Amino acid sequence: MTEATIGIIGGSGLYQMEGLTDIVERRVSTPYGPPSDAIVVGTLDGQRVAFLPRHARGHRILPTEVPFQANIYALKTLGVERIVSINAVGSLRDHIAPMDIVIPDQLIDRTRQRASTFFGQGIVVHISFAEPFCRELRKAACSAAAAAGATAHNGGTYVVMEGPQFSTRAESEMYRAWGADIVGMTALPEAKLAREAEICYAAVAFVTDYDCWHPEHESVTAEMIVRNLLKGADTAKSVVRRIVRDLPAARTCHCGSALADSIITKPELVPEETKRKLAPILGRYFCSA
Repeated sequence: MTEATIGIIGGSGLYQMEGLTDIVERRVSTPYGPPSDAIVVGTLDGQRVAFLPRHARGHRILPTEVPFQANIYALKTLGVERIVSINAVGSLRDHIAPMDIVIPDQLIDRTRQRASTFFGQGIVVHISFAEPFCRELRKAACSAAAAAGATAHNGGTYVVMEGPQFSTRAESEMYRAWGADIVGMTALPEAKLAREAEICYAAVAFVTDYDCWHPEHESVTAEMIVRNLLKGADTAKSVVRRIVRDLPAARTCHCGSALADSIITKPELVPEETKRKLAPILGRYFCSA
């Protein structure tokens, strides 16, 4: 059943979405446990959307503890085809200042304690992930950020670290040497799982601070980040609303067929239990086999 085709995952500082009407709360059961919180489904500027606070209302879940598989699976079962993710990040570049918005186009994975795939247990799938964000959705996000009056950066490499501790100065300098532009803790494995679920995914990365490489930000604190998040929350919400309002109805990207050439295991060899578990994601491929 399609309840919403657009998903919004709120990050630090964005725990609810004003402007939603015709609201219902969905507590979705998944094979991976419950999502971060109840999913709020409602109408935003004429579009049915599903809003999920990544860290739960009240910010109760560490980045490592976020149930990423459950979150993406639950949104998929509600009919979501596109996800706009809000992420709080630190800047690794002088020209990307606190309060700016970055619409990244690349990722570096430095996480190490998170389940990053739906597959296994009798099925092998290798998706293409060279371009980790949906180009179509990124384009809409860039336009929306500019129209909202934000200082927006089109493109950039987002390095995702495990946390919950912030970077050491050596790590921060290493990320800069790698060519990364921003650093945060939440876009992965979210982006990988969205691709596996054939959902378009783009990040709206809100810059809260310069990371500790910067001489004026040698000690990044939670208080500093929260203060800037509160300042920028209205801008982030405005960007999201513009994305939702301006997205074309039909997808023209390849995200919706990401699995078409990626499934290695023959369907008849996949255990029935795994087929049932993954039916919302792989069901159409099993049925056509």
